[in-house]
Amino acid sequence: MPVFPAKTPKLIQRLFPKYIWNKASLDKTLYLTFDDGPTPEITQWTLDTLAQYDAKATFFCIGENVTKHPDIFKSVAKAGHVIGNHTFNHLKGWHTHTDRYIDNTLKAQQVIAPNSNGLFRPPFGKIKGSQSKQLLSKGFKIVMWSVLSYDWEVKVTQEQCLKNVIKHATSGSIVVFHDSVKASKNMQYTLPKVLDYFSKKGYTFKSL
Repeated sequence: MPVFPAKTPKLIQRLFPKYIWNKASLDKTLYLTFDDGPTPEITQWTLDTLAQYDAKATFFCIGENVTKHPDIFKSVAKAGHVIGNHTFNHLKGWHTHTDRYIDNTLKAQQVIAPNSNGLFRPPFGKIKGSQSKQLLSKGFKIVMWSVLSYDWEVKVTQEQCLKNVIKHATSGSIVVFHDSVKASKNMQYTLPKVLDYFSKKGYTFKSL
């Protein structure tokens, strides 16, 4: 089972104050995010589901997937969602030389710009201080999260995935989902229920 809590501890957020962990909101707003796409069928299903609730989201796209599936990528932007950078090859920052990591991120930026607004999420949430320093200096905004759905974790049941979001998300929370094959079973079960549950409580869903 996952060792990192579904809800990001305040201590972690305070240790890395330059990263975006949540977004202050005076009204009932959630910020749903989707990593690792665009992915055939799954990303379009996600777009259709969000549209049923007039929900906007933020998609952190892998550059390589954008080049493989340009039409799906265009659909995300056309639907009015914000697009962020998730590196070109889904690199794990802790295991990647800083120069390569920065070059890979900039390569991804070339294929997703101008839709990203400088938003960047490190794959696995793992990024070295030297990497984040350079990206911040280049104008990137490093986006982490308040709540992990754990939709990609095979040991997490659909019911637990839903509970992770329902229990921990509050106004201003940034919630992580994945529009990927690996996460599709849990995500496609959880997302409609999250949208329905929070909509009935008066929440709206916005892009970052």
